[in-house]
Amino acid sequence: MKTIVLSHNTLDGLLPPSIFNLTSLENLILEGNKFSGALPSEIQNMKEMKALYLRNISCTGPIPPTIGNLSKLMLLDLSYNNLSGPIPSTIGNLANLQHLKLASNTLSGPIPSTFGNLSNLFTLDLSWNKLNGVLPSNIGNLSSLTSLHVTSNKLNGKLPSSIGNLSNLMSLQLTSNKLHGELSSSICNITTLQILILSDNSLSKTIPRCFGNMDKSLVILHLNGNQFSGPIPTFSKGCSLTSINLSGNKLQGELPESLINCKSLLGIDVGNNRIHGEFPYWMEALPQIRVLILRSNKFDGNISLTSSGPDLPFHDLQVLDISHNAFAGALPIKNFKAMINMTDKSYTLETYAFTRYVRMRITLKGQDQLLQRLLDAFTMIDLSSNKFSGSIAQSIGNLKYLKYLNLSHNNLIGNIPSSLANMSELESLDLSSNNLDGVIPSELTRLTFLTKLNLSMNNLVGLIPRSNQFSTFENDSYVGNLGLCGVPLTRKCKSGPKEELEDEEEEEDGYFIDGFGWKSVVMGYGCGLIVGIGTGCCVFRYGKPRWLVEFFSSVGYDKKRKRRNRATPTQRRS
Repeated sequence: MKTIVLSHNTLDGLLPPSIFNLTSLENLILEGNKFSGALPSEIQNMKEMKALYLRNISCTGPIPPTIGNLSKLMLLDLSYNNLSGPIPSTIGNLANLQHLKLASNTLSGPIPSTFGNLSNLFTLDLSWNKLNGVLPSNIGNLSSLTSLHVTSNKLNGKLPSSIGNLSNLMSLQLTSNKLHGELSSSICNITTLQILILSDNSLSKTIPRCFGNMDKSLVILHLNGNQFSGPIPTFSKGCSLTSINLSGNKLQGELPESLINCKSLLGIDVGNNRIHGEFPYWMEALPQIRVLILRSNKFDGNISLTSSGPDLPFHDLQVLDISHNAFAGALPIKNFKAMINMTDKSYTLETYAFTRYVRMRITLKGQDQLLQRLLDAFTMIDLSSNKFSGSIAQSIGNLKYLKYLNLSHNNLIGNIPSSLANMSELESLDLSSNNLDGVIPSELTRLTFLTKLNLSMNNLVGLIPRSNQFSTFENDSYVGNLGLCGVPLTRKCKSGPKEELEDEEEEEDGYFIDGFGWKSVVMGYGCGLIVGIGTGCCVFRYGKPRWLVEFFSSVGYDKKRKRRNRATPTQRRS
């Protein structure tokens, strides 16, 4: 027997020790079970082993150093377990190893420098562990390596320039580490590189200009969450990029118009930088773009998007976020076809890669969130915190598949269009901090998927609708509209066609605060007057109680003295 396959069963308990006495076994596949305990040192007995596939079997403890004795091993996959401790340096003895996957454990310590001996290695995945130290410089010796993934660890130091020697590398992913220094231009020597993700590190200085020469091979370029400064590189004709994420840096200058050379571009995120200039209207020429994020930069000027003719601009656009800039003029909401008709999209390898690797920092339902995967059904427009003016056109209701709409913190005027009720998929609507007036259209109660509503800080008037989803919204959805009335606000509405406001103290049933009506007050006043007169007569007739008599006498004396002091000498003598 050369192969044992027992994957995805309900096997549990300790790994049976007898299995490691099968010295002629070549392939052991136990993925997806629930074994417990550590890998035994007897694993070294399996001298003929070529593929050891123990992925996701709940093993704990360290990796036994004796695993380095399996000289014929070509594939070692121990990922998605609970393995801890350092990676044994003896793994560097496995000269025939082609695939090494130790991802999603709690392994710690440095990456062994002996990995530089694995000259036949194609795949190295050490992601989601607690590895620290630097990326060994002799990693450049792995001339056969096609993918190097060390995402979500604690690596520090600089990216070694020797990485440019990896002439067959196709995917380099080092996201969420502590790498710093200048990104060496030697990386541009890797002409086979298709996926480059160095997000969430502390890399600084400028992005090497030579990246513009790599765009014929690069498909994914994500350098977001670093400290890069300076301009964005230019891109040449024949650019193959489908996803560009440069957000969360200190990039300056204008968005290069050479991006129109990237005809396969599906998404670009340059949010949270210092980029200036007008809206890149020339991006209408990108036929497949789905995500455009320019938020939190220094863009300004009016936006003019043409929408005539059969070929609508931004045909497939699903996410438009240009919030927190200085854009002005009328709202640039046009007939984005992907938000009007939910059509099936063609899928290619590039499309799959884009939807898998997309990482967008956006604001959803008032909360800053990280979107890590783009679904076909996800649609969003965020134009908040700009200088847009004018009214909201009724044509906005055509975007019936839009899920998130934020137009807050602008200078919009006029009524809320009733056509918003046609956007039946809408889950979040924010129109706060504008100058909108008129009533809240009752048609909006048809938005049964609406879970977040913010109409605060406007000039809205009249009765707040209370049916369907609107019965779930609290005061904070409406504050700052002095003309609104009705539940959930404390201001009540008068009956009648104008639904005028009425203070709570003047309700039609004649009740004041705490339930005291005017009749009760009048009765109490009358009774008190009679009792007071009777008591006063008794006091001054009989002189009791003495303290009360003395009190009124002193009050009267003080009043006479004050009047006398204010009088002139002539008046006092008289």
